[in-house]
Amino acid sequence: MNRFWLLRRTGAQCLDILRETGRWSLLLAGILGSGLSLLKHRRLVLEQMLKIGVNSIPLVSVVSIFTGAVSAWQAAYQFEGIMSRNMAMNFLGAAVSAAIFIELAPVLTGLVIAGRVGASLAAELGSMKVTEQIDALETLAIDPVRYLAAPRFTAGLTMMPVLVVYADLVAHFGAFVVAHFLLGVSAATFFDGVRNHFIVHNVFSGLVKALVFGGGTALIGCSIGLHTSGGAEGVGSSTIKAFVYSSGFILVFDYILAMLLF
Repeated sequence: MNRFWLLRRTGAQCLDILRETGRWSLLLAGILGSGLSLLKHRRLVLEQMLKIGVNSIPLVSVVSIFTGAVSAWQAAYQFEGIMSRNMAMNFLGAAVSAAIFIELAPVLTGLVIAGRVGASLAAELGSMKVTEQIDALETLAIDPVRYLAAPRFTAGLTMMPVLVVYADLVAHFGAFVVAHFLLGVSAATFFDGVRNHFIVHNVFSGLVKALVFGGGTALIGCSIGLHTSGGAEGVGSSTIKAFVYSSGFILVFDYILAMLLF
């Protein structure tokens, strides 16, 4: 009996994921079809860029600086187990820098944005949906996709790479502070390692990930918000669902992009 219940539950969840994926695809098609209409709503795009990008800087700063700090500490611990301390410290900057550019900055920043922005978009649009504000827009012949979803998607697509570049810089600073003040690595040694092993492709790969994560998070949040029902309880469920699906999207596509880019 429990086995059949588990199978039914798993099947229902798979169908729910497929249903949501279809909605995301249709919404993306509608956003892409809006095209040049974004020029008329550029003020809305700028407002969303402020909310998604600028207002996320404090949280991204905290996450990034401690990400760089812990990556430097852990890298030093791992290196000391396989090579001499002097040799390990020479490669510390290179190892930490590559990890930050390729994986840590885009993924952790993406998860932060999924929690802060994806859930916020679902709650905002979900509240508009259950209070019939979106129905009012349609009555006035205003397309909700063009007026609500497209500016938010464009802002997420634009600001996520900017946040990742900022996270790269802050994470390197956090790594340097730990390496210099706690591990005794000179600034010249640390940044020489970063410079000598710097690869443009690593930075490019992180920005590609950021582009996909930002657009996907905004798309998922908008889609779930626009299909919210059930009053205040439905808004709460949509908020949780947006964060869960956005986080899953980021982790799945992180693997897919890693396979394609490397």
